Amino acid sequence: MTVKVAVIYYSATGNVHSLAQAVAEGAASAGAEVRLRRVAELAPDSAIAQNPLWRRHADAAASIPQASVEDLAWADAFAFGTPTRFGAPAAQLKQFIDQAGGLWQEGRLADKPVTAFTSAFNRHGGSEATILSLGNVFYHWGSLIVPPGFTDPVVYAAGGNPYGTSLVTSAPTGEDTGAAALEAARYQGRRLAQITIRLLGGSNVTDAAAGDGDARGTRAGTTSQTA
Repeated sequence: MTVKVAVIYYSATGNVHSLAQAVAEGAASAGAEVRLRRVAELAPDSAIAQNPLWRRHADAAASIPQASVEDLAWADAFAFGTPTRFGAPAAQLKQFIDQAGGLWQEGRLADKPVTAFTSAFNRHGGSEATILSLGNVFYHWGSLIVPPGFTDPVVYAAGGNPYGTSLVTSAPTGEDTGAAALEAARYQGRRLAQITIRLLGGSNVTDAAAGDGDARGTRAGTTSQTA
């Protein structure tokens, strides 16, 4: 069966973009229909212009469709990517996630597999903390977290992060894409798609969620944006 995977990411200088493309390739290789989407940039153009790598990637990625909450409603599974910012997701990705309150209230994010990946300058730059921080969101959604774990040799070759692929740029320019990390990202995307296929077992979670909001509950008495 064909499952639908949304790969949604933020990338400033292109490292997470490379990972996102690899995750999308891996999911597609398992037979998934994939949407690769970048979230909106929040930084002012003046800040982007001060970093040639940031400027170059922003221009190069302009043709990639921008993510919307409709992509979350469409998908059977999600993959989220972000650079690490002091051990937490980038504000750009968090701002996108904060728009998903309506879908959360309707129960349309529950029971969907999700995975995450990241990039940092050095190996102890907060990669694991960033992915674990995203996990807090997925717990609230009721999603089913699909980590790569130590389930394939490519995870070890890429540095051994069982939470999610984490690219270590290792150079001030941030231009090292890391062949091992890209291969691990392809594996992570493929694993996400394969587990989603097994989970659905011939049923379509997306269609079911759209039609049984009352059965799932609409989180009565709660609101998604209270502050």
